[in-house]
Amino acid sequence: MFKKNNLFLGILYGFAAPVLAWVIFAVVLNNGSFFLDKPAAPYLIALALNLVMLRFSARAHLDKTSNGIMITTFVCTLLIFVFKMHI
Repeated sequence: MFKKNNLFLGILYGFAAPVLAWVIFAVVLNNGSFFLDKPAAPYLIALALNLVMLRFSARAHLDKTSNGIMITTFVCTLLIFVFKMHI
């Protein structure tokens, strides 16, 4: 059904790490762990993982997949900035 070089597949790959970080942070680590002092740390780690996936997909010449991962990374970065910024 999916080709290897697919924008939709890149978007799914890009959302995998932030969603996994959110689930781990919200469900598993919500009982007073180290990350509660730095609430954006798990999401920033997820964005770093997205950048690693972006690098590997770009080196494999999967342009559409790279675009999907890049779009997702920018959207997630923007959402983290908006929701974690305190005025």
